[in-house]
Amino acid sequence: MKTFFKEILTSILATLVFAIVLCGIYPVIIWGAAQLLFPFKANGSLVESKDLRTIGSELLGQNFTAAKYFHPRPSAAGQGYDAASSGGSNLGPTSQKLVDAVKQRVADYRAENALPEDALVPADAVTASGSGLDPHIGLKNAELQAPRVAKERGLSLDALKVEIGKATDGRSFGILGEPGVNVLKLNLALDNAAVH
Repeated sequence: MKTFFKEILTSILATLVFAIVLCGIYPVIIWGAAQLLFPFKANGSLVESKDLRTIGSELLGQNFTAAKYFHPRPSAAGQGYDAASSGGSNLGPTSQKLVDAVKQRVADYRAENALPEDALVPADAVTASGSGLDPHIGLKNAELQAPRVAKERGLSLDALKVEIGKATDGRSFGILGEPGVNVLKLNLALDNAAVH
């Protein structure tokens, strides 16, 4: 019986020690290291306006619909870009609902960007990402939207291309994925009158 209580006591003490170390000390060390080494990323990569209001995160897409803005990928997350409902539509390639939605998005994209009826439309302009929160669009998508945005803002196409370049994130680790244009950063730069 004495051994039994000794084992129980040892188990309780081990649980308490691991709880303190793994649920208290370790998280505080990791949090502190993150705050010291990369505080911007550790705090959500938040983007602020000129008046220092938080308007979003570089990591989450937002819906821009006005003609003067670059438009993001479509979103299937909730009512669109709802971080609490992150996810894709789960519609497969044989889904008629998906086919109809993509056809409509292609037609809308061509119309809003004054493209010919037979113009190829980038896939990221008409299909949602897996999370529904992707903050990036492809370079081709940005280039096709640039004439519309330049016209709406009264900017030269060359000046706009410079801003697209500034808002473009390269490949991960220099080799993974494709470069992508961060729509929030680009639209914010344009709103802040960084381009004249």
